[in-house]
Amino acid sequence: MGLNLKLHEYYSDFFKFDTSGVGRILVAVCIMLFAGYGLSRLTKLIRLPNVTGYIVAGVLIGPFVLDLVPQDLILGMSFLSNIALSFIAFGIGKFFKKDVIKKGGPKVLVISLSETLLAGVLVTLATKFIFGLQWDFALLLGAIATATAPASTMQTINQYKAKGEFVDTLLQVVAIDNVICLLLFTVAIAIVQGNYGSGGTQVMDVIWPLIFNIIFIAVGFLFGVILSYLIKGRGESNRLIILVAMLFLLTGAGSLLGVSPLLSCMAFGASYINFTKDDELFKQLNSFTPPIMLLFFVLSGLRMDLSAFLSIGLIGIVYFAMRFVGKYFGVFGGASIVKSEKTTRNYLGLGLIPQAGVAIALAFMGQQALKGTADADGKDLGVLFMNIVLVASLLYEMVGPVLAKFAIFRSGNVPDYTPKRLRGEKPVADVELIPMSHSEGDEDEDNIVIPQ
Repeated sequence: MGLNLKLHEYYSDFFKFDTSGVGRILVAVCIMLFAGYGLSRLTKLIRLPNVTGYIVAGVLIGPFVLDLVPQDLILGMSFLSNIALSFIAFGIGKFFKKDVIKKGGPKVLVISLSETLLAGVLVTLATKFIFGLQWDFALLLGAIATATAPASTMQTINQYKAKGEFVDTLLQVVAIDNVICLLLFTVAIAIVQGNYGSGGTQVMDVIWPLIFNIIFIAVGFLFGVILSYLIKGRGESNRLIILVAMLFLLTGAGSLLGVSPLLSCMAFGASYINFTKDDELFKQLNSFTPPIMLLFFVLSGLRMDLSAFLSIGLIGIVYFAMRFVGKYFGVFGGASIVKSEKTTRNYLGLGLIPQAGVAIALAFMGQQALKGTADADGKDLGVLFMNIVLVASLLYEMVGPVLAKFAIFRSGNVPDYTPKRLRGEKPVADVELIPMSHSEGDEDEDNIVIPQ
Protein backbone atom coordinates (compact mmCIF):
# COMPACT_ATOMS: atom_id res chain seq x y z
CA MET A 1 0.00 0.00 0.00
CA GLY A 2 1.34 3.46 -0.85
CA LEU A 3 3.54 4.85 -3.61
CA ASN A 4 6.82 3.76 -2.05
CA LEU A 5 8.98 5.80 -4.45
CA LYS A 6 12.19 5.01 -2.51
CA LEU A 7 13.66 8.39 -3.33
CA HIS A 8 16.42 7.88 -0.78
CA GLU A 9 17.97 5.35 -3.19
CA TYR A 10 18.51 8.11 -5.76
CA TYR A 11 20.70 10.16 -3.48
CA SER A 12 22.35 7.30 -1.58
CA ASP A 13 25.29 7.25 -4.04
CA PHE A 14 26.32 10.65 -2.75
CA PHE A 15 27.19 9.00 0.57
CA LYS A 16 29.44 6.18 -0.72
CA PHE A 17 32.43 7.86 0.94
CA ASP A 18 30.48 8.54 4.15
CA THR A 19 31.96 5.62 6.09
CA SER A 20 30.75 6.94 9.45
CA GLY A 21 27.15 7.39 8.31
CA VAL A 22 27.04 10.89 9.81
CA GLY A 23 26.23 12.49 6.46
CA ARG A 24 23.15 10.28 5.93
CA ILE A 25 21.87 11.08 9.40
CA LEU A 26 22.32 14.84 9.04
CA VAL A 27 20.66 14.90 5.61
CA ALA A 28 17.73 12.83 6.98
CA VAL A 29 17.31 15.22 9.92
CA CYS A 30 17.48 18.18 7.51
CA ILE A 31 14.75 16.63 5.34
CA MET A 32 12.58 16.05 8.42
CA LEU A 33 13.02 19.63 9.64
CA PHE A 34 12.25 21.24 6.28
CA ALA A 35 9.35 18.88 5.57
CA GLY A 36 7.80 19.56 8.99
CA TYR A 37 8.27 23.30 8.67
CA GLY A 38 6.95 23.40 5.10
CA LEU A 39 3.82 21.36 5.84
CA SER A 40 3.10 23.40 8.97
CA ARG A 41 3.00 26.52 6.76
CA LEU A 42 0.40 24.83 4.56
CA THR A 43 -1.73 23.57 7.45
CA LYS A 44 -1.60 27.04 8.97
CA LEU A 45 -3.31 28.39 5.85
CA ILE A 46 -6.31 26.15 6.56
CA ARG A 47 -6.21 26.97 10.29
CA LEU A 48 -4.85 23.62 11.53
CA PRO A 49 -2.30 23.35 14.35
CA ASN A 50 1.40 22.89 13.53
CA VAL A 51 1.37 19.39 15.02
CA THR A 52 -0.95 18.15 12.28
CA GLY A 53 1.42 19.49 9.63
CA TYR A 54 4.40 17.79 11.26
CA ILE A 55 2.67 14.39 11.31
CA VAL A 56 1.42 14.70 7.73
CA ALA A 57 4.97 15.65 6.67
CA GLY A 58 6.26 12.46 8.29
CA VAL A 59 3.70 10.38 6.38
CA LEU A 60 4.62 12.03 3.06
CA ILE A 61 8.39 11.56 3.39
CA GLY A 62 7.92 8.14 5.00
CA PRO A 63 8.34 4.64 3.54
CA PHE A 64 4.81 4.41 2.12
CA VAL A 65 4.92 7.57 -0.02
CA LEU A 66 8.15 9.37 -1.01
CA ASP A 67 10.45 7.20 1.13
CA LEU A 68 12.98 9.99 1.57
CA VAL A 69 14.29 8.70 4.91
CA PRO A 70 15.81 5.19 5.03
CA GLN A 71 14.07 2.72 7.34
CA ASP A 72 17.21 2.01 9.38
CA LEU A 73 17.48 5.69 10.28
CA ILE A 74 13.83 5.83 11.30
CA LEU A 75 14.40 2.91 13.69
CA GLY A 76 17.61 4.49 14.98
CA MET A 77 15.87 7.73 15.97
CA SER A 78 13.63 6.16 18.61
CA PHE A 79 15.62 7.95 21.33
CA LEU A 80 14.00 11.21 20.17
CA SER A 81 10.69 10.02 21.60
CA ASN A 82 12.15 9.61 25.09
CA ILE A 83 13.87 13.00 24.93
CA ALA A 84 10.74 14.78 23.73
CA LEU A 85 8.53 13.09 26.31
CA SER A 86 10.92 14.01 29.13
CA PHE A 87 10.81 17.68 28.12
CA ILE A 88 7.02 17.59 27.83
CA ALA A 89 6.60 15.82 31.17
CA PHE A 90 8.85 18.34 32.94
CA GLY A 91 6.79 21.17 31.44
CA ILE A 92 3.53 19.60 32.61
CA GLY A 93 4.94 19.43 36.14
CA LYS A 94 4.73 23.22 36.21
CA PHE A 95 0.94 22.99 36.39
CA PHE A 96 1.05 21.10 39.70
CA LYS A 97 1.57 24.15 41.85
CA LYS A 98 0.32 23.73 45.40
CA ASP A 99 -2.17 26.58 45.18
CA VAL A 100 -3.59 25.26 41.89
CA ILE A 101 -3.90 21.73 43.29
CA LYS A 102 -5.63 23.00 46.43
CA LYS A 103 -8.08 24.93 44.27
CA GLY A 104 -9.03 22.19 41.82
CA GLY A 105 -7.34 18.99 43.01
CA PRO A 106 -10.39 16.95 44.10
CA LYS A 107 -12.35 18.01 41.00
CA VAL A 108 -9.46 17.14 38.69
CA LEU A 109 -9.08 13.73 40.32
CA VAL A 110 -12.79 12.92 39.92
CA ILE A 111 -12.77 13.99 36.26
CA SER A 112 -9.59 12.00 35.57
CA LEU A 113 -10.87 8.83 37.21
CA SER A 114 -14.22 9.15 35.43
CA GLU A 115 -12.84 9.51 31.90
CA THR A 116 -9.95 7.04 32.20
CA LEU A 117 -12.06 4.28 33.73
CA LEU A 118 -14.94 4.77 31.29
CA ALA A 119 -12.60 4.68 28.28
CA GLY A 120 -10.75 1.63 29.63
CA VAL A 121 -13.91 -0.29 30.51
CA LEU A 122 -15.63 0.44 27.18
CA VAL A 123 -12.61 -0.69 25.15
CA THR A 124 -12.09 -3.81 27.29
CA LEU A 125 -15.72 -4.94 27.12
CA ALA A 126 -16.06 -4.15 23.40
CA THR A 127 -12.89 -6.11 22.60
CA LYS A 128 -14.00 -9.09 24.65
CA PHE A 129 -17.72 -9.36 23.89
CA ILE A 130 -18.02 -7.93 20.37
CA PHE A 131 -15.01 -9.75 18.93
CA GLY A 132 -14.67 -12.61 21.41
CA LEU A 133 -10.94 -12.08 21.93
CA GLN A 134 -9.05 -13.27 25.00
CA TRP A 135 -9.34 -11.39 28.29
CA ASP A 136 -5.57 -10.84 28.29
CA PHE A 137 -5.78 -8.98 24.97
CA ALA A 138 -8.85 -7.00 26.08
CA LEU A 139 -7.32 -5.97 29.42
CA LEU A 140 -4.09 -4.73 27.85
CA LEU A 141 -5.95 -2.79 25.15
CA GLY A 142 -8.29 -1.28 27.75
CA ALA A 143 -5.37 -0.21 29.95
CA ILE A 144 -3.64 1.53 27.02
CA ALA A 145 -6.91 3.27 26.07
CA THR A 146 -6.69 5.30 29.29
CA ALA A 147 -3.49 7.08 28.20
CA THR A 148 -3.44 10.60 26.77
CA ALA A 149 -0.52 12.01 24.80
CA PRO A 150 0.69 15.19 26.51
CA ALA A 151 2.96 16.27 23.65
CA SER A 152 0.46 17.36 21.00
CA THR A 153 -1.88 18.98 23.53
CA MET A 154 1.02 20.88 25.10
CA GLN A 155 2.34 21.89 21.67
CA THR A 156 -1.07 23.25 20.66
CA ILE A 157 -1.38 25.17 23.94
CA ASN A 158 2.11 26.65 23.47
CA GLN A 159 1.42 27.57 19.83
CA TYR A 160 -1.59 29.71 20.77
CA LYS A 161 -0.14 30.85 24.12
CA ALA A 162 -3.25 29.62 25.89
CA LYS A 163 -3.45 30.06 29.65
CA GLY A 164 -6.13 30.05 32.28
CA GLU A 165 -8.13 27.75 34.53
CA PHE A 166 -9.29 25.54 31.64
CA VAL A 167 -5.70 24.97 30.46
CA ASP A 168 -4.47 24.28 34.00
CA THR A 169 -7.23 21.72 34.50
CA LEU A 170 -6.60 20.13 31.09
CA LEU A 171 -2.89 19.61 31.72
CA GLN A 172 -3.45 18.26 35.22
CA VAL A 173 -5.98 15.77 33.86
CA VAL A 174 -3.52 14.73 31.11
CA ALA A 175 -0.84 14.13 33.72
CA ILE A 176 -3.12 12.12 36.03
CA ASP A 177 -4.34 10.14 32.99
CA ASN A 178 -0.87 8.82 32.42
CA VAL A 179 -0.34 8.03 36.10
CA ILE A 180 -3.52 5.94 36.07
CA CYS A 181 -2.59 4.36 32.72
CA LEU A 182 0.85 3.26 33.93
CA LEU A 183 -0.62 1.78 37.11
CA LEU A 184 -3.39 -0.09 35.25
CA PHE A 185 -1.00 -1.34 32.57
CA THR A 186 1.48 -2.52 35.20
CA VAL A 187 -1.26 -4.63 36.79
CA ALA A 188 -2.57 -5.88 33.41
CA ILE A 189 0.87 -6.87 32.07
CA ALA A 190 1.66 -8.71 35.29
CA ILE A 191 -1.58 -10.70 35.01
CA VAL A 192 -0.88 -11.56 31.36
CA GLN A 193 2.70 -12.60 32.01
CA GLY A 194 1.54 -14.68 34.99
CA ASN A 195 -1.09 -16.45 32.88
CA TYR A 196 1.55 -17.49 30.36
CA GLY A 197 4.09 -18.40 33.03
CA SER A 198 4.38 -21.66 34.91
CA GLY A 199 3.16 -20.46 38.28
CA GLY A 200 0.34 -18.09 37.33
CA THR A 201 0.12 -14.50 38.45
CA GLN A 202 1.87 -13.78 41.75
CA VAL A 203 1.11 -10.78 43.96
CA MET A 204 4.72 -9.59 43.84
CA ASP A 205 4.64 -9.61 40.03
CA VAL A 206 2.23 -6.71 40.35
CA ILE A 207 3.75 -5.05 43.42
CA TRP A 208 7.39 -4.75 42.27
CA PRO A 209 6.74 -2.68 39.12
CA LEU A 210 4.54 -0.33 41.18
CA ILE A 211 7.33 0.03 43.75
CA PHE A 212 9.88 0.89 41.04
CA ASN A 213 7.57 3.58 39.64
CA ILE A 214 7.04 5.08 43.10
CA ILE A 215 10.79 5.10 43.72
CA PHE A 216 11.39 6.94 40.44
CA ILE A 217 8.69 9.50 41.28
CA ALA A 218 10.53 10.16 44.56
CA VAL A 219 13.82 10.47 42.65
CA GLY A 220 12.21 12.98 40.30
CA PHE A 221 10.98 15.01 43.27
CA LEU A 222 14.51 14.95 44.73
CA PHE A 223 15.95 16.11 41.41
CA GLY A 224 13.75 19.20 41.57
CA VAL A 225 15.21 20.15 44.95
CA ILE A 226 18.78 19.47 43.78
CA LEU A 227 18.25 21.52 40.60
CA SER A 228 17.08 24.53 42.61
CA TYR A 229 20.45 24.59 44.39
CA LEU A 230 22.62 23.77 41.37
CA ILE A 231 21.32 26.63 39.20
CA LYS A 232 21.11 29.29 41.89
CA GLY A 233 23.01 32.36 40.67
CA ARG A 234 23.85 30.77 37.30
CA GLY A 235 23.42 32.43 33.90
CA GLU A 236 20.65 31.43 31.51
CA SER A 237 22.85 29.15 29.39
CA ASN A 238 24.24 27.28 32.38
CA ARG A 239 20.79 26.88 33.92
CA LEU A 240 19.55 25.25 30.72
CA ILE A 241 22.61 23.00 30.42
CA ILE A 242 22.17 21.68 33.96
CA LEU A 243 18.43 21.11 33.50
CA VAL A 244 18.85 19.19 30.22
CA ALA A 245 21.66 17.09 31.71
CA MET A 246 19.47 16.11 34.67
CA LEU A 247 16.51 15.31 32.42
CA PHE A 248 18.73 13.07 30.29
CA LEU A 249 20.06 11.34 33.41
CA LEU A 250 16.58 10.71 34.79
CA THR A 251 15.24 9.51 31.44
CA GLY A 252 18.25 7.31 30.72
CA ALA A 253 18.17 5.70 34.16
CA GLY A 254 14.47 4.95 33.74
CA SER A 255 15.02 3.37 30.33
CA LEU A 256 17.84 1.18 31.66
CA LEU A 257 15.58 -0.13 34.42
CA GLY A 258 12.48 -0.46 32.23
CA VAL A 259 10.60 2.32 34.06
CA SER A 260 8.74 5.02 32.14
CA PRO A 261 10.44 8.41 32.68
CA LEU A 262 7.11 10.23 32.30
CA LEU A 263 6.03 10.20 35.94
CA SER A 264 9.50 10.97 37.32
CA CYS A 265 9.98 13.93 34.94
CA MET A 266 6.55 15.28 35.91
CA ALA A 267 7.56 15.00 39.56
CA PHE A 268 10.84 16.75 38.67
CA GLY A 269 8.99 19.75 37.19
CA ALA A 270 6.38 19.86 39.97
CA SER A 271 9.03 19.74 42.67
CA TYR A 272 11.08 22.52 41.08
CA ILE A 273 8.17 24.94 40.56
CA ASN A 274 6.87 24.44 44.09
CA PHE A 275 10.30 24.78 45.65
CA THR A 276 11.43 27.87 43.72
CA LYS A 277 8.29 29.51 42.21
CA ASP A 278 10.52 30.08 39.16
CA ASP A 279 8.65 30.12 35.83
CA GLU A 280 11.60 31.42 33.81
CA LEU A 281 13.36 28.06 33.53
CA PHE A 282 10.27 26.55 31.90
CA LYS A 283 10.21 29.43 29.39
CA GLN A 284 13.88 28.82 28.60
CA LEU A 285 13.19 25.14 27.98
CA ASN A 286 10.25 26.02 25.70
CA SER A 287 12.54 28.22 23.58
CA PHE A 288 15.02 25.32 23.28
CA THR A 289 12.64 22.50 22.34
CA PRO A 290 10.77 23.47 19.10
CA PRO A 291 13.15 21.60 16.71
CA ILE A 292 13.03 18.53 18.96
CA MET A 293 9.23 18.63 19.12
CA LEU A 294 9.06 18.99 15.32
CA LEU A 295 11.33 15.96 14.84
CA PHE A 296 9.30 13.97 17.37
CA PHE A 297 6.02 14.49 15.51
CA VAL A 298 7.56 14.02 12.05
CA LEU A 299 9.03 10.76 13.36
CA SER A 300 5.53 9.71 14.45
CA GLY A 301 4.36 10.22 10.87
CA LEU A 302 7.37 8.33 9.50
CA ARG A 303 6.42 5.35 11.64
CA MET A 304 2.85 5.23 10.38
CA ASP A 305 2.33 1.83 8.75
CA LEU A 306 -0.34 2.50 6.12
CA SER A 307 -0.63 -1.22 5.38
CA ALA A 308 -1.76 -1.76 8.99
CA PHE A 309 -5.01 0.06 8.21
CA LEU A 310 -6.13 -3.05 6.36
CA SER A 311 -5.04 -5.56 9.00
CA ILE A 312 -6.75 -4.03 12.04
CA GLY A 313 -10.18 -3.94 10.39
CA LEU A 314 -13.30 -3.47 12.51
CA ILE A 315 -11.43 -3.98 15.80
CA GLY A 316 -9.41 -0.83 15.17
CA ILE A 317 -12.52 1.17 14.29
CA VAL A 318 -14.27 0.05 17.50
CA TYR A 319 -11.17 0.83 19.61
CA PHE A 320 -10.94 4.30 18.06
CA ALA A 321 -14.64 5.01 18.65
CA MET A 322 -14.96 3.50 22.16
CA ARG A 323 -11.94 5.39 23.49
CA PHE A 324 -13.25 8.65 22.01
CA VAL A 325 -16.69 8.11 23.55
CA GLY A 326 -15.20 7.10 26.90
CA LYS A 327 -12.93 10.13 27.10
CA TYR A 328 -15.56 12.68 26.12
CA PHE A 329 -18.52 11.39 28.14
CA GLY A 330 -16.26 10.43 31.06
CA VAL A 331 -15.22 14.07 31.34
CA PHE A 332 -18.82 15.22 30.83
CA GLY A 333 -20.05 12.96 33.62
CA GLY A 334 -17.20 13.66 36.03
CA ALA A 335 -17.40 17.41 35.49
CA SER A 336 -21.17 17.29 36.06
CA ILE A 337 -20.68 15.41 39.35
CA VAL A 338 -18.23 17.99 40.74
CA LYS A 339 -20.22 20.90 39.22
CA SER A 340 -17.38 22.25 37.06
CA GLU A 341 -17.87 25.13 34.64
CA LYS A 342 -19.77 24.44 31.42
CA THR A 343 -16.64 25.03 29.35
CA THR A 344 -14.84 22.28 31.28
CA ARG A 345 -17.79 19.91 31.02
CA ASN A 346 -18.40 20.50 27.31
CA TYR A 347 -14.89 20.88 25.88
CA LEU A 348 -12.26 19.37 28.17
CA GLY A 349 -12.84 15.88 26.78
CA LEU A 350 -11.87 17.08 23.30
CA GLY A 351 -8.41 17.97 24.61
CA LEU A 352 -7.83 14.39 25.79
CA ILE A 353 -8.14 12.69 22.38
CA PRO A 354 -4.44 12.59 21.32
CA GLN A 355 -2.66 9.34 22.09
CA ALA A 356 0.90 8.49 21.07
CA GLY A 357 4.19 8.35 23.00
CA VAL A 358 3.19 6.55 26.20
CA ALA A 359 0.64 4.32 24.45
CA ILE A 360 3.09 3.28 21.72
CA ALA A 361 5.84 2.55 24.25
CA LEU A 362 3.46 0.38 26.29
CA ALA A 363 2.20 -1.31 23.12
CA PHE A 364 5.67 -2.70 22.47
CA MET A 365 5.58 -4.28 25.93
CA GLY A 366 2.09 -5.62 25.29
CA GLN A 367 3.17 -7.13 21.98
CA GLN A 368 5.96 -9.03 23.71
CA ALA A 369 3.58 -10.27 26.42
CA LEU A 370 1.14 -11.59 23.78
CA LYS A 371 3.87 -13.05 21.58
CA GLY A 372 3.02 -16.54 20.34
CA THR A 373 -0.73 -16.26 20.98
CA ALA A 374 -3.32 -16.31 18.19
CA ASP A 375 -7.04 -15.69 17.74
CA ALA A 376 -9.58 -18.13 16.30
CA ASP A 377 -8.49 -17.22 12.74
CA GLY A 378 -4.84 -17.85 13.52
CA LYS A 379 -3.81 -14.18 13.54
CA ASP A 380 -0.86 -13.29 15.77
CA LEU A 381 -2.45 -11.33 18.65
CA GLY A 382 0.81 -9.55 19.46
CA VAL A 383 1.07 -8.12 15.94
CA LEU A 384 -2.64 -7.26 15.86
CA PHE A 385 -2.34 -5.53 19.24
CA MET A 386 0.60 -3.42 18.09
CA ASN A 387 -1.07 -2.45 14.81
CA ILE A 388 -4.28 -1.35 16.55
CA VAL A 389 -2.44 0.93 18.97
CA LEU A 390 -0.07 2.32 16.33
CA VAL A 391 -2.72 3.15 13.74
CA ALA A 392 -5.25 4.47 16.27
CA SER A 393 -2.59 6.55 18.07
CA LEU A 394 -1.40 8.18 14.89
CA LEU A 395 -4.96 8.89 13.75
CA TYR A 396 -5.66 10.40 17.16
CA GLU A 397 -2.52 12.51 16.78
CA MET A 398 -3.84 13.90 13.50
CA VAL A 399 -7.37 14.74 14.67
CA GLY A 400 -6.43 15.39 18.32
CA PRO A 401 -4.59 18.70 17.84
CA VAL A 402 -7.52 20.04 15.80
CA LEU A 403 -9.96 19.12 18.56
CA ALA A 404 -7.60 20.48 21.23
CA LYS A 405 -7.40 23.77 19.35
CA PHE A 406 -11.19 23.92 19.12
CA ALA A 407 -11.47 23.21 22.87
CA ILE A 408 -8.98 25.83 24.06
CA PHE A 409 -10.44 28.53 21.80
CA ARG A 410 -13.97 27.74 22.97
CA SER A 411 -12.78 27.88 26.58
CA GLY A 412 -11.72 31.53 26.20
CA ASN A 413 -8.17 30.74 27.40
CA VAL A 414 -6.37 32.12 24.31
CA PRO A 415 -5.17 35.65 25.20
CA ASP A 416 -5.77 37.35 21.83
CA TYR A 417 -9.14 35.77 21.09
CA THR A 418 -12.39 35.32 22.92
CA PRO A 419 -15.48 33.47 21.61
CA LYS A 420 -18.33 35.88 21.04
CA ARG A 421 -20.54 33.69 23.21
CA LEU A 422 -18.30 34.52 26.20
CA ARG A 423 -18.66 38.23 25.48
CA GLY A 424 -22.45 38.06 25.28
CA GLU A 425 -22.58 39.31 21.71
CA LYS A 426 -24.01 36.22 20.03
CA PRO A 427 -25.82 33.01 20.97
CA VAL A 428 -23.87 30.12 22.47
CA ALA A 429 -24.17 28.14 19.22
CA ASP A 430 -22.04 30.69 17.37
CA VAL A 431 -18.37 29.69 17.59
CA GLU A 432 -16.84 32.59 15.69
CA LEU A 433 -13.73 33.91 17.43
CA ILE A 434 -13.13 37.63 17.83
CA PRO A 435 -9.58 39.06 17.79
CA MET A 436 -8.99 40.96 21.02
CA SER A 437 -5.59 42.33 20.09
CA HIS A 438 -2.91 41.98 17.45
CA SER A 439 0.74 41.10 17.83
CA GLU A 440 3.28 40.39 15.13
CA GLY A 441 4.98 37.06 14.85
CA ASP A 442 5.04 33.74 13.09
CA GLU A 443 2.38 32.23 15.32
CA ASP A 444 -0.33 34.88 14.69
CA GLU A 445 -3.73 33.51 13.76
CA ASP A 446 -5.66 36.55 12.52
CA ASN A 447 -9.44 36.50 12.12
CA ILE A 448 -9.76 32.86 13.10
CA VAL A 449 -13.17 31.32 12.59
CA ILE A 450 -13.75 27.73 13.67
CA PRO A 451 -16.79 26.32 11.86
CA GLN A 452 -19.41 24.29 13.66
